[in-house]
Amino acid sequence: MGRDFSLMPRRVPAQVRVVEVGPRDGLQHEPGKVPVETKVALIEELVAAGLSIIEVGAFVRPDLVPQMADTGEVLKRLRPRAGATYMVLVPNRRGLERAQESGAQAIAVFTAASEAFTQANIGMTVGESLRRFRDLVGEARQSGLFVRGYLSTCWWCPYDGPVDPDSVSRVARELVELGCHQLSLADTVGAATPGAVRKLLERLLAGIPAGQLGVHFHDTRGTALSNALASLELGITTIDASAGGLGQCPFAPGALGNLATEDLLYMLHGMGVETGVDLELVRSATQRLQLALGRALPSRYLQAGPPTAQRR
Repeated sequence: MGRDFSLMPRRVPAQVRVVEVGPRDGLQHEPGKVPVETKVALIEELVAAGLSIIEVGAFVRPDLVPQMADTGEVLKRLRPRAGATYMVLVPNRRGLERAQESGAQAIAVFTAASEAFTQANIGMTVGESLRRFRDLVGEARQSGLFVRGYLSTCWWCPYDGPVDPDSVSRVARELVELGCHQLSLADTVGAATPGAVRKLLERLLAGIPAGQLGVHFHDTRGTALSNALASLELGITTIDASAGGLGQCPFAPGALGNLATEDLLYMLHGMGVETGVDLELVRSATQRLQLALGRALPSRYLQAGPPTAQRR
């Protein structure tokens, strides 16, 4: 019987950057109020652990996302740290102005590959969202801000089902042409599998450099780590993760938490991949967050800790 070389392990990058999205994407849908002090303490502990890009909040309508109403205050309280970049989500020019006033160093804009999801999430078509971002991205770049583009529903839409790869490719190209320094490709409902991830990434990598792409996986069906590994094997070096596995999307019914930062780091370090992040410091920070929230978080490593030998 011949060997199936498509299943053979491939080389992975020697270094990977983990983008921490817990303080925004993770906390934005917590049912109870999370104090500014708790958010600031979490972010500063994550920076001390070595995470260099942290999504700290969003300048969006407080009536829609009340947990993000204090983003400006969070930014003002954060101490500048060498090598740390604080990023915020902005939906429009007023959001950009607030980000600049508050001292953000990077912004993220967001759209989707699915028309139905874009309408549910931001109340406009994909084309309308891209037109809105055209001047906004240009202004942000002129101000010296790093600009990230989030592309949701790259594999599956909660309303329309499987997403056409042509739609993903088209919107991804337009975001690059608008001037986004980087794209984050999101499996919004956690429905992607490694084969589907490889298929789409191979298509996108034909026209967009690997260094300009990041991936953002949800662990709804337990495939987030395997999808991250599939991405690594194709040369992707930026992976989003959320402390403790926090996070869900109100416009994606059934979607559970993001890929947990601790679980991702444990896998990467076990493969000899450099991240510059101290896993145990991240775990300590998330343990304190867990206590503040009053509930257990889904990260496997957070709950199990490092493996230890048992005496017989």
